This record gives sequence, C-alpha cells and structure tokens, in this order.
Amino acid sequence: MRYHDEEWGRPVHNDRRLFEMLTLEGAQAGLSWATILRKRADYRRAFANFDPRKVAGFDARRRARLLRDRGIVRNRAKIAATVDNARAFLAVQREFGSFDRYLWSFAGGRPRVNRPLPAAVAARTPLSDALSRDLRRRGFRFAGTTIVYAFLQAVGVVNDHARGCFLCPPHARRPSRRAAPRRAGGAAVAFRGGRLLR
Repeated sequence: MRYHDEEWGRPVHNDRRLFEMLTLEGAQAGLSWATILRKRADYRRAFANFDPRKVAGFDARRRARLLRDRGIVRNRAKIAATVDNARAFLAVQREFGSFDRYLWSFAGGRPRVNRPLPAAVAARTPLSDALSRDLRRRGFRFAGTTIVYAFLQAVGVVNDHARGCFLCPPHARRPSRRAAPRRAGGAAVAFRGGRLLR
C-alpha cells in the first residue's frame, strides 16, 4: 500500500505534519486505519490543513459545523479534542521551540529500530507510556498509550517494519577486530504487520 511504502515510519520533523498524524491517530480510535486514510483529504479541508494556530481558534459554531461534515468522523468528543490538542500543541511549541524538538527528545533524537516478528509488534512500550503521560499532563486528549504508540510508529520515532518487510532495516553488524568500525545503516522505517486491519 502506498501509505506504508511512502509514509509510514519515515521520520517526520515538520510540526504541521506531526499535528496531522496525532489528530488522525486519535480519530482512528475504535475505527479502521483504512477508514481514516480514505477521509484524510476531508480532514485536511475541515481542519485548516492542520494548521494548529487556526484549529486552536475554532469556536462553538465551527465545531458544530464539523459535526455535520460527512467527510470526517462526526464524533463530538474527537472534534473537541482536536481543538484542545491544537491549543496544547501551541503551548508545547512555545516551551520547546517546536513540537518536533519536544517529541524527538523522548527517543534521544534517533528512531528506535525494533525489527519485530510480524506477529510480535507491540501495541505500547515504556516510551509510549512516558509520552502519553506527559501529553495528557499537558492537556492533550485521545492520547492514551496505544494511540501514542501508533503515532510514534507513523512518524518514524519508532521503526516497527517487521522482518520480512522490504522496508525492514538490516541488523546492525558489530565491527570485526580486523576491519575499521563501520557506521550502522541509515534509519530505515517500519510498518506494523496488519496495521491496516486495526
């Protein structure tokens, strides 16, 4: 699938794109990811191309209009959470300079490469637990650890392309004693097996 081959798991450092993926992962709760992908263009239209400054300003009238928009998931709690999350997102930007800097600090600035077996992809980890706790402390909603882990996978903070996937990175080799040390391959990206069937 094109999303898997071209987007999923590739490291993202653009704040607007990070806000988009955080919003879409929250919207996906209880639904299939394929459903959300089909609605992605409508989400971009409805939520001002995921400009957090604009979304943070959505008033009650704008939110009521979104509840009538058939192009998105018409869930009152999810729509309200997106507006609240935009405000929290802006607060993080003010504190850290960018959401990107805040997010990647949880992983030490580098993708976590797991190379899982197809049937052994985690749904949560200590990393997602820690980020979820901090996001919720900052006022983010629909930011439970399972949603946050899916977000981390989507934006490449975690690389969960399963073994057997053509995007799964090779094992990093230890340098031999005779050879000069070699740097491990670049950060590859990962796709969770069965991800589209969630």
